[in-house]
Amino acid sequence: SSIAPAVNPYNFQEHLYDKNQPENLAFLRRFRALLDEYPAAAAVGEVGDAQRGLMIVAQYTSGGDKVHMCYAFDFLSPDPLTPARVREVVGTFEGGAPDGWACWAFSNHDVMRHATRWAEDPADRVAVLKATTSLILTLKGSACLYQGEELGLTEAELSFEDLQDPYGIKFWPKFKGRDGCRTPMVWEDRPGGGFTTGKPWLPVPAEHLKLAVSTQENAQGALLEHYRAMLKFRAQHPAFAKGEIEFADAGDTVLAFTRTLGNERIGVWINLGGEPQAVAVNAAGLVHLDAPGASGIVEGGMLRLPAFGMFMARIAG
Repeated sequence: SSIAPAVNPYNFQEHLYDKNQPENLAFLRRFRALLDEYPAAAAVGEVGDAQRGLMIVAQYTSGGDKVHMCYAFDFLSPDPLTPARVREVVGTFEGGAPDGWACWAFSNHDVMRHATRWAEDPADRVAVLKATTSLILTLKGSACLYQGEELGLTEAELSFEDLQDPYGIKFWPKFKGRDGCRTPMVWEDRPGGGFTTGKPWLPVPAEHLKLAVSTQENAQGALLEHYRAMLKFRAQHPAFAKGEIEFADAGDTVLAFTRTLGNERIGVWINLGGEPQAVAVNAAGLVHLDAPGASGIVEGGMLRLPAFGMFMARIAG
């Protein structure tokens, strides 16, 4: 057709040719063989194809002789983070690329920060972000953390004069571009945020300064310390990164799943909603794990979770 819809022309044409050719796989095998000559090196593929993405991910990461992992875009969409959504995304990946290795992300340099997408109420923001951090760091695969998310940085509201992104400049104000998630990392609570003593490429929002590393470091209850604690906890339990994952139905707002590797089987329950929830569990088979930020309590045969609360336990047997 000579008349294209009012969309990005690169999306109008499916543009699959360069990603979906057999010679790509041969090239990736040669690339991986060279990469394997260097210790501690890893390759991340970025497919980003809405039509055949999962199929290409499966091809690119299978067999252990091509790229180590592929970057997953599914949680970067505006869709709300619900148990059903998580089960759908992870289940689709597991079914389509059982021999693959995912690299999960909740924010990056091209999308609105998830502190704004998923935590609209500032009063709940830290609790929501602790829950989502516990989630991404207990999923099978690798986690890709975007600068500033460990501080809880929100999407910056910038004036037109401050924009750098060509897309934002061209399509303002209908589309404000991607600069709102690209403002500098905030290291210190002072002008420039400790990022620079000069004029930064994008302004540091005043509301970001109070979230600086210097204000959160070693502070009890700080989101930054939760990230650090969860990363350490994840490293202590290889079942999180490498184990099999199996979901259980725990209602519309509680995400429940088990991670199994060898003799270790860990149950994870995360309340993604703003109201307390109760979930039936086999209490006799649970051995509580002292997970960072765990707030759930087992009483009788029920696990009681506060809003955005979570609980982890070894499952016996």
